[in-house]
Amino acid sequence: MASLIRQATKSASWGLIAQGRMMSSYQFKSIQVTQAADHVYQVQLNRPDKRNSLNDAMWKEIPECFRALGTDPSCRAIILSGAGKTFCAGIDLSVLSKIGMSGMELSRKAIALRNLVTEFQNTFTSIEKCPKPVIASVQGGCIGAGIDMISACDIRLCSNDAFFSIKAIDMGLAADVGTLQRFPKIVGNDSIVRELVYTSRNFLSKEAKDIGFVSSISSDHDALAKASIEIASNIASKSPVAVMGSKINMNYARDHSVDDGLNYVSTWNMGMLQSEDLMASMQAAMTKTPPKYNDL
Repeated sequence: MASLIRQATKSASWGLIAQGRMMSSYQFKSIQVTQAADHVYQVQLNRPDKRNSLNDAMWKEIPECFRALGTDPSCRAIILSGAGKTFCAGIDLSVLSKIGMSGMELSRKAIALRNLVTEFQNTFTSIEKCPKPVIASVQGGCIGAGIDMISACDIRLCSNDAFFSIKAIDMGLAADVGTLQRFPKIVGNDSIVRELVYTSRNFLSKEAKDIGFVSSISSDHDALAKASIEIASNIASKSPVAVMGSKINMNYARDHSVDDGLNYVSTWNMGMLQSEDLMASMQAAMTKTPPKYNDL
């Protein structure tokens, strides 16, 4: 395992990883998909000149990408990163200009707006519903919709220069694509959540770690890339059946009662306890050799 991680991290700068390792089956305008290590895919927001603000193409391509990776047998873990110095500057102004919808009758305008918001919500829900763990690797600014996006990820890591801002109130609206629903459950401190939402103030990497929003802070962007690949490679070395089952059941348990969650996992495992991965894990433990698992 250690040698696998060393091999994966020796060229861990995102720019170096991307060279010659783009996946031909994943071609998008606004995001770039590369293989960062064995069974580890990197999804990179790729509009650095616009600070990776979310334009029309990105809102459409993110769910397409994560749905495809979710069913890709060779993919076991995903790293979500941003090209350039900023992870994500939020929603692109060109998208916001559509909200006016002038000339429409009021009720029809309301229905159209609701459909638009639902479409945006589904973009980030696709990350949460992707059965493969997603690690957000955040450098620089993560603003507005960027918070919505990484709140849908399983794990969040950041560099020392990262800063975060829940910007919706400064734009004259309540956040509506996931932050108000997911961020409080991640942080678990109602008082600080409300302060950050109501004031829209920046909070830096140390505070993000202190409140439990990120797992760890890396000294710089290269160190962040290495840390992200190390964790993703570790996950990818485990049984993909067990990892997928754990994600699906943790997401279900978060939104249901303990009894409902226990019932759900017992039903899940009535099938998955018969997986070949269980025997492979037992044999590896007995022989003290690294286990090998088939792709999903």
